[in-house]
Formats: sequence, C-alpha cells, structure tokens
Amino acid sequence: MSIVSLQARTLDTHWVSHAHDYHQLIFATSGQTELSIEGRGDRITQETGCLIPSGHHHDYLGDGNNRTLVIDVPTQCLPMLAHSDDVERLFEKPSFYTVPSPLRQLGTALASQAREQPGLHDEIALLIIRSIYLGRFDDAPSPTPHSAVRRRRFTEESLDRVEQYVDAHLDAEIHVNDLARLCFLSPGYFHQAFRDFTGMTPMAYVSQRRMARARALLESSALPVCLIASQVGFRDQGSFSRACRRHFGVAPSQLRA
Repeated sequence: MSIVSLQARTLDTHWVSHAHDYHQLIFATSGQTELSIEGRGDRITQETGCLIPSGHHHDYLGDGNNRTLVIDVPTQCLPMLAHSDDVERLFEKPSFYTVPSPLRQLGTALASQAREQPGLHDEIALLIIRSIYLGRFDDAPSPTPHSAVRRRRFTEESLDRVEQYVDAHLDAEIHVNDLARLCFLSPGYFHQAFRDFTGMTPMAYVSQRRMARARALLESSALPVCLIASQVGFRDQGSFSRACRRHFGVAPSQLRA
C-alpha cells in the first residue's frame, strides 16, 4: 500500500484556488502552469517546480498542454518514509525550485515508470523528493540576470495595456501568452519583466484584479454570489469563497453585509 500519492496529470485550464492538509510537490515534464502560493508565484515548467506545504493556499492555471507529476505527502505519514527528516525540512516553507537538466531527464523516465508500475509509487516519489532536496541544500540559487534591462523594456504603457485587457476578460481564462503579445514580448521574457516591474507575477496580478472586481460587485450590487464568482473567473462558488477569505479575511456574505 502506497504511503504517498503520485499522479501524472494535466493541470486544469480553469483558475483553481484551494488549500489541502498534506504537503504537495509539483514537477512538470512538459508544458507550463501559472501557480501562486500566498500571493507569490512563478511558472511551473520543466525548469521550475514547486513545493507546497500543508495548509498553504495556492492558485493555479494550466496551459492545457502540461504533463505534471503531482506528489502528495500526508503529514501524518512522514515518520513512515525513509529520510523523513529531509522530507520534512524540504517542506518547511512554500518555495519554487530549479530543476537541473539531469533531473529533468530522470523525471521524464520516472513519469513513464509511474504509469507502468503503480506499486513503485513510494520509491519513485521518494527518489524525486530526495533529488530535489539534495539539489536545494547542496547548491546556492543563482541570481536572475539583467533585471535592470528588463525593467527598462516593460513600461507604464505596457502595464496599462495589460490592465485594460485583464479587466475586460476577468470572466474568462487569461494566459500569460496573451498578455505577452500585448507587450510584444516573448512569454518567458514578459513573465520576468512584469515581475521585475510590478513586484508580482502576472498570475498574482490577475488574481488581484479579479478580487478587486469581486469586492466592488459584492459591495455595490445585488447580484447572487454565484454569478459574481462566474463574472470574475471562478469555476464554482466554493473556490470563490475560499479566495475571498484568503484575500480579505472574510466570506463573500460578510463583505456584502
């Protein structure tokens, strides 16, 4: 019987906001996903993964083409795992990690093994976790180059363009590729330039605009909460309610009152 849960998934193309009572490791073998934890985010790609400790709210939006290994580690089962102290240390705080080339190749091979050998899920998951642990604590992170150049390339006019587009499409899926095209930048360059200029990722910015519109509608209209949730891009009222509590500290009904 497996202690951990290991799945190869395509993460949702709808905006999802939730938390769970277990640790989670995200490791992509293809495609990309915008993911934010407690308002701090990055793109999940073959080069960047994510560690989500138990209880931390996070939002994500997949591109529909990603193939992602999702490892769930129940906190009560940590003592049963080999190297449990290392695993616990790895999940001390939410973070994004760099995936070196050898681990990318290993991850692709292990994803195939996970599909063919479900009985080896614990061993495969632990191998990935240990590889990431050793990489994170053996190597210092490298700084992001050329941030000053990126800052000059992204302007107030660029931000105005993004803001207008986002506000006009809050009820729909918003992808970084679409925002990058507005600014005549490649998606990867745009993502970093936007973060350098605003101090937040594009997805965190979209989330902020969604919640600002939601609050305005709750306070100034009599629209049902479920309809407001839909108008600001949530797929269900439960996700919307959790996002309200995280952003404002109260439920939608309390904001309305």
